[in-house]
Amino acid sequence: MSGESDESGGTAAAQSFYTRYARLYDAVARNTPGVARLRGRLVDALDPQPGETVVEMGCGTGANLPALRDRVGPSGRVVGLDFAPGAVALARERTARWGNVAVARADARHPPVDAADRVLAAFVVGMLGDPADTVRDWVALLPPGGRVALLDLARTTRPLARPLNLGFRALVALSAPPGTRRRTGDPTRALDRRVAAAHRAVRDATASVARSTHAAGFARLVAGRVPPR
Repeated sequence: MSGESDESGGTAAAQSFYTRYARLYDAVARNTPGVARLRGRLVDALDPQPGETVVEMGCGTGANLPALRDRVGPSGRVVGLDFAPGAVALARERTARWGNVAVARADARHPPVDAADRVLAAFVVGMLGDPADTVRDWVALLPPGGRVALLDLARTTRPLARPLNLGFRALVALSAPPGTRRRTGDPTRALDRRVAAAHRAVRDATASVARSTHAAGFARLVAGRVPPR
């Protein structure tokens, strides 16, 4: 869940946390059962085309970058942004031989890009203090016809899977940077609220919206196309 902290006081702690555990996060991001399929669904929902520019907000260690590069082809460009130095270093290692992929250390709330054809984020918006405003800013980077896609985790609402929410709460607590509870209260409730707000912002700001849930309802995917202005 490599993204941005919601307050300046938490940003440094989060950067240090995700840098310290960057290699562990990388292993989890690539090898957790089912995660590759989820990432594939995200890329399919984004539907990048050859020659386009794709920006991934909070790219972490770069697990999505190879698939994005394959989709845009040699004439396209992929930009990965992340605020954690350790994650950025691993992502750069992964993509060093590709001239059309760039990874930069940057805050996804204030991305240093002026425009893109497609924007995506995976497991990021739950860490944003104002995810709805941030998502709207991402959509503003896109031209009419551009596409945005988000993939996130939150507690399931499926009746048969709800007992698993106890384990999910423990996972969220373990993966949260130090001080998260002090700043946000219950981290699982904060995650649920922020994911819902970000996905609602996509639905409100785009057309041809596609929504789906996966992994017993814990994984939520939303994508939409920017309408004519």
